[in-house]
Amino acid sequence: MNEQTKSNQPKDSTDTKWMGAGLMAAFVASLCCVTPVFAFLAGIGGVASTFSWVEPFRPYLIGLTALLLGFAWYQKLRPQWDPDCACEENPSFWQTKGFLGVVTFLAALLLAFPYYSDAFFPKQDKQVVYVQESQVQTITWDIKGMTCTGCEATVENAASGVDGVLEADASYDTGKATIRYDQSKTNQETIKAAINKTGFTVAEKQSN
Repeated sequence: MNEQTKSNQPKDSTDTKWMGAGLMAAFVASLCCVTPVFAFLAGIGGVASTFSWVEPFRPYLIGLTALLLGFAWYQKLRPQWDPDCACEENPSFWQTKGFLGVVTFLAALLLAFPYYSDAFFPKQDKQVVYVQESQVQTITWDIKGMTCTGCEATVENAASGVDGVLEADASYDTGKATIRYDQSKTNQETIKAAINKTGFTVAEKQSN
């Protein structure tokens, strides 16, 4: 291997590091939404809100991802001005534009995760339940820790899993969950405990 080929190796290694750093930034940016989904699938709901603290930093992490991958693409696409460059004609796949394209695609999937994360949760079957109107209660709570649709789905599934809950609707935009339930079958404390087990926390009652 001549000296010019050797001199090209650090550049290839640096390019790979830029790619890896960009993908890692995208992964960290999506942790607040990835965690609830994997917690639900693994049956360990208590860790669902573990990375909710990442949400305020998400815009900066998205910007960092774009900067890192943008620079990696610049490095790959810029013209090689050295006419004497003896670069390898057949570099490994990890050093090609194709691999950078794969990394960019994966990063985009991670960053977009909040918009499709609820697809991993089972759809609640709507069943017709006849309940005396006098037995139906509606409660709205502030829920701490919700940052995306995956968080909403986690809270809704937890509440809907309580026997006697007729309907559960959560919104990360407002940070609230509204639950309708049959008070002859369950109570607020039972529903609250089910939600708290996910790692998200019922803050306080808003209205009846």
